Amino acid sequence: MAEEQGKTGKGINTGKLATNMQKRLSRAQEKVLQKLGKADETRDTAFEEGVANFNKQMAEGTKLQKDLRAYLAAVQTMHDASKRLQDCLADMYEPEWFGKEDVDTIAEETDILWSDYHDKLVDNSMIAMDTYLAQFPDIKARIAKRDRKMTDYDSARHHFGSLQKGKKQDQAKIAKAEEELGRAQKVFEEINVDLQDELPQLWNSRVGFYVNTFQSMAGYQQRFHKDMGKLNQDLNDVMTKLDEQRLANEAAAANHSVTPDAAPKMRPAPPGPAPVRPPPSPSPSLTPAPDTQQDIISFDGDALVPDANTTAPSQATAPSQATTPSQPQAASWDSWETDTAVEAAAGAATTAVTNGSSEVLPAGVIYKVKAMHDYAATDGDELEMKAGDVVLVLAWENPDEQDDGWLMGVKESHWLENKDLLAKGVFPENFTQKL
Repeated sequence: MAEEQGKTGKGINTGKLATNMQKRLSRAQEKVLQKLGKADETRDTAFEEGVANFNKQMAEGTKLQKDLRAYLAAVQTMHDASKRLQDCLADMYEPEWFGKEDVDTIAEETDILWSDYHDKLVDNSMIAMDTYLAQFPDIKARIAKRDRKMTDYDSARHHFGSLQKGKKQDQAKIAKAEEELGRAQKVFEEINVDLQDELPQLWNSRVGFYVNTFQSMAGYQQRFHKDMGKLNQDLNDVMTKLDEQRLANEAAAANHSVTPDAAPKMRPAPPGPAPVRPPPSPSPSLTPAPDTQQDIISFDGDALVPDANTTAPSQATAPSQATTPSQPQAASWDSWETDTAVEAAAGAATTAVTNGSSEVLPAGVIYKVKAMHDYAATDGDELEMKAGDVVLVLAWENPDEQDDGWLMGVKESHWLENKDLLAKGVFPENFTQKL
């Protein structure tokens, strides 16, 4: 029984192989005859145009699939690089620095955001791309089959025609050839009709596919960059505050500022050259000249007691003595004090004129100073100065707020340009020289 089945199966396979070989031979002969012009070929211009569009669409889809995979690989590479960079920042960020927990949170959320973006591209864009291209191999195989069946149909048609035109007509052969022609025509037309419906639909579907693919990718990118921008802004804010903390610590260390636990924090003494105090003015001498006679005044508490050797009142008040230029008058405390005040006032007036302070200063300006050294402001209420700048010194609105060694003022250049005193600030007095 087994041997009989083996022989039967072997016979069937052999017969099928022979049939296929015969078909291939017939198709090859038909193609040769068509190329030589000895046999006509069934042509369908609309279908041929559809096949050309199909081949173009398949090539474009294959290229898009390749580029999309490359893009996804680049996203994954960027994800890996971003994770390493964020991890490096989190590792070297010292615990006592400002925003340590915020930096760790930003690194974690950045990693999650990259992963979510990559997964959405794979699930929605890449899978859709693969599904779109999966239909092309089947249709391509059916187009090739349709070409073979069309060749079979042409071959059967030509064989039937040649039998009908023969001198010796064999009706049995003609009938068999006609039957084979009908069968070949039916198979060809079934495949041909289906493809004529599918190819235009497939060609038109590319528009909707491209729209959905790139629209979804654009939406994912938009949300990704929006969320990533917020994380980057948060990281920038942390870095800004960390830098402010560094500057504050450096200023505190440079100015030897008091600790936060100490009593009310005052503005630190300004760095720079120590102020030089002017030498005291000499006191007026009360010693009479050796070559003149003067009244000697001695003090006994608050009372004035004339010395026994002093000149008599009649002599001191004599008209001849009062009008004589070379005769000195008797000195008294009241006259000396008055003269000293007058001399001081005269000296002040002279200094004002010499230094140009007699000019009319803006209301609220006490006097002018000139910066002798550059000063870089370390706080928002401080005045930035360059050596040579002239500053108008202002009175403090609340004297209790004035720190020792600091003045309030505005640059003269600002006043000359804007005619206002709004851009005022405090500056160290020992960086300037009074004009």
